[in-house]
Amino acid sequence: METQEKLHLLSLHNNLEMQEGSNPSACPINTGNIYVSHATLPNGKKMRLFKSLISSRCSNNCYYCPIRKDSNHPRASFQPEEYAALIHNLYHAGLIDGAFISSAVEDNPVRTQDTLIKAMEILRLKYHFTGYLHVKLMPGVEFEQARHVMLYADRVSLNLEAPSADRIALLSPDKTAFEKLLDPLKWTHYIKQYPATPSNWKGRWPSVCTQFVVGGSEESDTELLQTTAFLYNEIQLQRAYFSPLQPYSSTPMKNHAAIPLKRKLRLYQASFLIRDYGYTLEDFSFDQQANLPLEKDPKVAWAEAHLREAPVEINQADLETLIRIPGIGTRGAKKIIQLRSVHPFCDAADFSKAGIRIKNGLPFITMNGKQSIIQPTLPLFS
Repeated sequence: METQEKLHLLSLHNNLEMQEGSNPSACPINTGNIYVSHATLPNGKKMRLFKSLISSRCSNNCYYCPIRKDSNHPRASFQPEEYAALIHNLYHAGLIDGAFISSAVEDNPVRTQDTLIKAMEILRLKYHFTGYLHVKLMPGVEFEQARHVMLYADRVSLNLEAPSADRIALLSPDKTAFEKLLDPLKWTHYIKQYPATPSNWKGRWPSVCTQFVVGGSEESDTELLQTTAFLYNEIQLQRAYFSPLQPYSSTPMKNHAAIPLKRKLRLYQASFLIRDYGYTLEDFSFDQQANLPLEKDPKVAWAEAHLREAPVEINQADLETLIRIPGIGTRGAKKIIQLRSVHPFCDAADFSKAGIRIKNGLPFITMNGKQSIIQPTLPLFS
């Protein structure tokens, strides 16, 4: 099979994997014959990631997956040398900035992980590849394999897909038991307790993330956020991705109702509030199905419940209180504290001058004891 044909087959279902970057609506882009996912890093840097499986020969029967073992999807695979050379050549030609190295689980997850490790080693040690590498950990990976991957990767991930043992059985019956599925993520936290050495790529440990298939196991948002909070607080995971179930025609879930895209947005918003702002499950409102309301940003919902009758005095509040106000993030809160020491905030225009979009937060604040009735103007600078 020719390389282009393999690449076409192995890149068809990139959306089964997490979409790198901070934009919850990011999606892969097919640029001619090169399959690239356009990502935005937390620092705002744009990046083009090569994104193709090394093999689509899968031994699992995940109900949502079009390349599951029992499907008639055409199979293809690269040898590690071929796969690494392809990435190297695309990078050398200036067409990509990095790669996401992943695979279906072939007959044995340990052997599959060895294949990914071989490709990674060829890139880093033979080609001296300096681009970004996100390397997947297979369910069933061994500790030493995970540690070795972490020496050379910029990011590692293992997809949990579901939030609990009961839910994973409804989604991926052949997968490793949920408790064992969690183990590699726990190992990454353990490994990162040791100081990085010159052996580490760029002298540091990689970031770690996971992905959930939203709606695939009929799980609630409460369940997803409970597991996400555990991953953030106990394992120091950098990111949880939420991928709405796509009912492919070739799968047992082909007749499943579509998952609203707003559900994904609300999950991302809530997860960032947990990770970055210290929110807990008790801070969110849920409907009768234990899901986040689709019509309202969870930060605004919290503010309406807690700040409407007791607005925050902007010229006196501490950092932790300021970041609870809609429209104010950590950087904005720090800027407010810095600026108010020179000149107290008096009206909405002061926020615009500081580059802070306070419109959604105006009902929840006072300035020198008074609430603003002036609509803020757009920031005059970026």
